[in-house]
Amino acid sequence: MSRIAKKKSVKAAASRRSANAARQSPRSPVVEVPRRLDLSKIRHDLRTPINHILGYCEMLQEDEQLPAIFAPDLAKIHAGGRQLLALIAEYFDEETFETKRGDVQRLCHDLRTPVNQIIGYSEMLQEEAEEIGRKKYLPDLRKIREAAAAWLGLMEEHLLPTGSDADAAAVLPSEFEGSRILPPGITFQSPAMSGARRTRAVHGRLLVVDDDESNRDMLSRRLQRDGYTVQVAANGVDALRLLRTSAFDLVLLDLIMSGLDGYQVLLKMKHDPALREIPVIMLSALDQEGGIARCIEQGAEDYVAKPFSPVFLRARIEASLEKKRLRDQERLTYAALLTSQKRLAAELAEAATYVKSLLPPPLEGQVRAQWRFQPSAELGGDIFGYHWIDADRLAIYLLDVSGHGVGAALLSVSVFNVLRMQSLQETDFGDPAAVLRQLNRGFPMERHNNLLFTIWYGVFDRGNRRLTYASGGHPPAVLTGDTPNATQQLSTGGRVLGCDPATEFRSASCAVPPGSRLYVFSDGAYEISQPNGRTAQLPDLLEQLAQPVSPGSSKLDDLVKWAQALGGQSSLEDDMSILEVEF
Repeated sequence: MSRIAKKKSVKAAASRRSANAARQSPRSPVVEVPRRLDLSKIRHDLRTPINHILGYCEMLQEDEQLPAIFAPDLAKIHAGGRQLLALIAEYFDEETFETKRGDVQRLCHDLRTPVNQIIGYSEMLQEEAEEIGRKKYLPDLRKIREAAAAWLGLMEEHLLPTGSDADAAAVLPSEFEGSRILPPGITFQSPAMSGARRTRAVHGRLLVVDDDESNRDMLSRRLQRDGYTVQVAANGVDALRLLRTSAFDLVLLDLIMSGLDGYQVLLKMKHDPALREIPVIMLSALDQEGGIARCIEQGAEDYVAKPFSPVFLRARIEASLEKKRLRDQERLTYAALLTSQKRLAAELAEAATYVKSLLPPPLEGQVRAQWRFQPSAELGGDIFGYHWIDADRLAIYLLDVSGHGVGAALLSVSVFNVLRMQSLQETDFGDPAAVLRQLNRGFPMERHNNLLFTIWYGVFDRGNRRLTYASGGHPPAVLTGDTPNATQQLSTGGRVLGCDPATEFRSASCAVPPGSRLYVFSDGAYEISQPNGRTAQLPDLLEQLAQPVSPGSSKLDDLVKWAQALGGQSSLEDDMSILEVEF
């Protein structure tokens, strides 16, 4: 018989079987699932599309001009069809069906696996036929694919519940929405079938895990055609071994496998720190919402039901890989940020150590001086000092640059060095107002990154026991005596330095009786945020200064402990700088 005559014979037989099926099974709405199924009718209807699959497949195999590369896949399609016939005879036997359909998952899995393979291989053959210019084979390959899709539709029609009976709904799980057969008159077209081509290069190392050899072969070949690097594993144990010895960007994991099933493999991956970040797409011919939800809850990236559209699967893979790329980039960025932060913290600590090294040693003699410097978590702008201008005059100063960070520290060190080296031209460093006037003009904010600073500057003349001082935006210094009434706040109320070069400053002076103590400090010594939401103010510090010294301690140590207790932590929000000069 010629090939054309044989094709006509197959078509005629198919038409007769379809007509007979239509007469025997009128399409009427089903309101409830019957207690017993007509297994003979089911066997008849399910065999009809399989006969189409085998007939068109055999005609292609008999074609003398068939490319050799088509033969292996056609053989697998033919074997799938024969396997479906055997399964129909095995599962839909009147004597054993009621027992076998008790295992709903296994029944569904076993019936769908061969038809999924038929659909997959027929689609790949259509793509290959397009690519090598053998379009004459496309109609028969499409009919094989359509017959397989029709088989799935018949399985739904005969085996899935259509009524509202809750007990009947457990007969078989409903087909995954993305895998339903297409509406009448619409046929599936892959990118190759429609003439579309992938123009964007893809990359990624994928692991395909499936205990069915045909499934592994079909899926891995399709993914390789899409440009991916693919490795396969036949079971869960092999998959975990490969994952621990090789690097993969994505795992395509079959849910139903012997031994370790896909769900168990997923659990082991997500509990392994070395594997948990690898995205996993679950694959299965079963569509059970509970199983899908379990996989997603345990960390699966996605779930795709078989048979799947190649375009749909490729989109899911690319979406998962893109998420992984973004997560990998986020981790790299975070690691780089941590490295940068550690390096910056080390540099800031080194800068803080340098600033602290500039502070003067304690002063001994008729005038004694000591200090406490409690830096904040950030590098700040506090700095202070004292030095003898000449044999009788002692300069005392403390300045605070606005803000924190390297810029503030650099400006504070610059001003400090000018004071320490007395390098302001035509300035009498014994005249506090003149010193502040020249500093204000020499360090304008526009030349120092808009940074301003406050300062308290005083000069003690031990010959006449007078203290002359001036301030610019700084908290007042406090001079204490033997009695509480002797306490004085020393401030001239000048403006912050660096803002307006025309600002004028004035000096003031006071007597310093023997036994007096001078305290000069920054606002960080009292502006302390408390856990109750209140911020301490200057009167709180003045009250603490009036308290007696704790046994075995010093006034400065008591002040530091008070500030830490007030803030509820050892580190403060701002630098705490405080000088004590005893006359």
